[in-house]
Amino acid sequence: MNIQPGIIELDLHGLKVEDAVRKVTNTVNRANSSVYIIRVIHGYHGGTRIKEAIEDEFSYGRSDKVKGIRPGSNPGVTELVLREI
Repeated sequence: MNIQPGIIELDLHGLKVEDAVRKVTNTVNRANSSVYIIRVIHGYHGGTRIKEAIEDEFSYGRSDKVKGIRPGSNPGVTELVLREI
């Protein structure tokens, strides 16, 4: 996990889907008010199962802390928006 001011990066490469979702959920729950983005690095060459599971878990208002989901800088990254900057 890499922490930048206001951004937490999570690398999920090599994790099973259930473990990846658990890691993201724990990070979202622990994020304090200074965090506005959780950048989830899930990759895309091995398929999109982790990306889809993250989107299912945190979209449609299912989490009080996650205000939105957006694509990252490449297809292997998804960003969870916790608040606007």
